[in-house]
Amino acid sequence: MQNSFNPQGQNNMNQMPQNTMGNQMASQSHGGHEMFDAHEVLAGLITMLDQYQIYDQYIQDPELKDILQRQTAFVTQMYNTAVESFQTGQKPSVSTQVYKMTQNNDVVYGLKPGQPKKPNQSISEISDKGLSAYMLGNTKSLASLFAMTALEMTNPVLRRVVADSVPNLIELSYEIFLYQNKHGYYQVPKLPLQDMNQMLQSYAKIPIQGNMH
Repeated sequence: MQNSFNPQGQNNMNQMPQNTMGNQMASQSHGGHEMFDAHEVLAGLITMLDQYQIYDQYIQDPELKDILQRQTAFVTQMYNTAVESFQTGQKPSVSTQVYKMTQNNDVVYGLKPGQPKKPNQSISEISDKGLSAYMLGNTKSLASLFAMTALEMTNPVLRRVVADSVPNLIELSYEIFLYQNKHGYYQVPKLPLQDMNQMLQSYAKIPIQGNMH
């Protein structure tokens, strides 16, 4: 029986080893514990995005809703960039972006009397105060997780993506903190001036020995 020539079939055969090789190269560029850490990082981003969708249904303040929606869009791109870097081990098509918060850096100091805090007894008691606290909990947890994960990664591209995301997660958290502080949800006490000055003068600089470079 005469063999027939199939150009399309030969092209597929030529492509298969290349695709397989690409997947093998990507998998070989990750250490074992890095695989678990990356899964935890990506799962953490998914959890934040899922929970933000829930919060969005209950937020009343347009300012807080705007913060949530802007952070959702930013973290969605952060997630896509991390997934691509994890799966390919190569530079992602969209690099890590820089988050720009809209809050100013003014902090209100001092404590004002209020009602004692207690758990909600029903969904109807959910408020912007609580929702913004949940958001802050999400971003603070991810900031810590990303920082710890970046310390021991083997793939340089994924490590850079994770490490560069830490400052952004800090900005996300700080934006929510400033919103809470401005509305009296997150009050910041101050020590007496004498105690503050004593603590400020508790340390002294020392000369640098050796070459830092």
